[in-house]
Amino acid sequence: MWYYSDNGTDRKGPVSDNELRQLQLPPTALVWTEGMAQWTPAKDVAALQSSPPPIPPPVTEKNWFYSKDGQERQGPLAESELKRLLAAGQLPSSTMVWSEGFANWTSATSVTELQPGVSPAAAGGTPRTLLSGPFLSRTPNRDLMQAAREALRGRWGVAVGAVLINFGISLLLQFFAALPFVGCLARIGSLLIEGSLLLGLAMFFLTLARAQNSDINLVFGGFKQFGTALAAYLLMGIFVFLWALLFIIPGIIASYRYAMTFFLLADHPDLDALEAIRRSKEMMRGNKGKLFCLTWRFFGWALLCILTCGIGFIWLGPYIQTSLAKFYDDLQPAV
Repeated sequence: MWYYSDNGTDRKGPVSDNELRQLQLPPTALVWTEGMAQWTPAKDVAALQSSPPPIPPPVTEKNWFYSKDGQERQGPLAESELKRLLAAGQLPSSTMVWSEGFANWTSATSVTELQPGVSPAAAGGTPRTLLSGPFLSRTPNRDLMQAAREALRGRWGVAVGAVLINFGISLLLQFFAALPFVGCLARIGSLLIEGSLLLGLAMFFLTLARAQNSDINLVFGGFKQFGTALAAYLLMGIFVFLWALLFIIPGIIASYRYAMTFFLLADHPDLDALEAIRRSKEMMRGNKGKLFCLTWRFFGWALLCILTCGIGFIWLGPYIQTSLAKFYDDLQPAV
């Protein structure tokens, strides 16, 4: 405990170290505590001097390795420099990248931290920055499919499991729909949960495509947004049906127009159904043909799956879903 005199006559105290510092005594004020031989000016007492603020640890950037067009892998490169090269077009969007914590090499377009206007904190699962259009998918479809295969490497088991869970639930409801008495309830149940199942599938394959922790429980994550998912599913169905009345082809085009809706809801849970559909239309303006070509690249694989009595679809399903997630991540504002 300390005693002090700020005018040279009146002695006050006792007070603690912190209390004495907070008094902000003039340098000439005298202080004394047990163990001191005499009263001493506060400025000469080392224990009362404010300690300098701690020096913050140096900020270190994350380092990345990259491979351009399948060439030799290069790096390490600071994250800010890699983002600059990608934004300037000096590295194509199909560039494969890797950093500590990633299980596999993945396309730069799939890594949230490397996207313009997106903070690294968004990679942990918080909503990404909602970008404005017009949008453009620049990566060739064959490179998107290659990136999808890279993302699935070592993750085929959990990806197949996610598709089987989704398919199994739908198949079970279809089975009950064929039974008397309960068939009507099963059909209603299928209609109610289909949107949530599709949203859960979008959540799972987005995390897998981005080399994040793709927990299989994400398949059921769509039920947390049950109302929005149901509204999006019903509205999309109504819109596609109405467009299909104009000789079918407009309905097919509409289905491609709304193809990004569930990916948007997975990334931005605060969106309502109509806004997600509107955003999907905006993202797909000028990109529907490219997505059409991407989906038709799987036609040959589908024929081979038919020859395997449908067993091959167990692996084709995750391949298609991951490629669609890569396509969604590749849709960036056109500069």
